[in-house]
Amino acid sequence: MTEVEVLQLLVSPVHRLAGRPADGPADGPSDERVSRVEVRRGLGLVGDRYYARPAHRNAAVTIMAVESLPRDIDPSADLRHTRRNILLRGVDIDSCVGATIALDTGSGPVTFAVNRPARPCAWMDVTIGPGAQRALRGKGGVRCTPLSDGELALGPATFRVVDAPDDGT
Repeated sequence: MTEVEVLQLLVSPVHRLAGRPADGPADGPSDERVSRVEVRRGLGLVGDRYYARPAHRNAAVTIMAVESLPRDIDPSADLRHTRRNILLRGVDIDSCVGATIALDTGSGPVTFAVNRPARPCAWMDVTIGPGAQRALRGKGGVRCTPLSDGELALGPATFRVVDAPDDGT
């Protein structure tokens, strides 16, 4: 078990990065960051734009490590810029692809299947700054499916790998 910190949670009812990056982000709520979020098994984060959407069930929740943010490009970069849902400090989440993980912020563990990398797109160069897409390659976070119901909140948390991927050896 690893001690981590949940720094930010983002639940956005709208898809703000649609169309061409040159047109800029769409308008939406000024801040979709929340202090607490409900997680539903197989559905995602209650209130989020990908909640219960069949096309996004294997990628309903995105988790990113704060250590991966390109602070040299924009020191204020956060979840509003990357459009990820959960920002953690203290774990290399990008190395967990294929694993099942558990995150507990105090109300019981919430488990996630870590399905694939969240690859950075051209929007990162618009929302964070030129060079961000390249800087985030290989460390843009992960796309997950919630495997249990629960609640996550900002603050100290525990993180553990419940089931690691078979490395073939």
